[in-house]
This record gives sequence, structure tokens and C-alpha cells, in this order.
Amino acid sequence: MSAAVKRIPVTEPVWKELSEMRSAGQTYADLLADMIEERKKRRLEEDVKMWESLPDSSYVPLSEIKD
Repeated sequence: MSAAVKRIPVTEPVWKELSEMRSAGQTYADLLADMIEERKKRRLEEDVKMWESLPDSSYVPLSEIKD
């Protein structure tokens, strides 16, 4: 399967930062994919912390939810 090649314009300082973040042999696509996964994990962790801070009375038992 062939991947479509897309171009993402970035400023020179951003390009330099990305270049410094890459591991040896890592492609920019791999670096960006890793960054996306890390961001998803961080969002999930933030959501879980927010949910944990809600009082128990904010929850509705699944048995009470109707389609």
C-alpha cells in the first residue's frame, strides 16, 4: 500500500526543533505519529483526572441509561 505524500508548511524554527527531536533513522512521519500518540495519551490522562475529581453524584449507573 502506497502512502500519499502531503506537505506541511512550517517555519524555520519549528523545522529546527523537529529535526532536533528526531531519533537516528527516524522519519518525520514517525516523529509526528509518536507526537500524536503522546498527545492522545496526555488528553486521556487529563480527562481521567477530571472525571476522578467529579463527585460520585455526577455519575449515572449504566442500568439507568436508555437507548
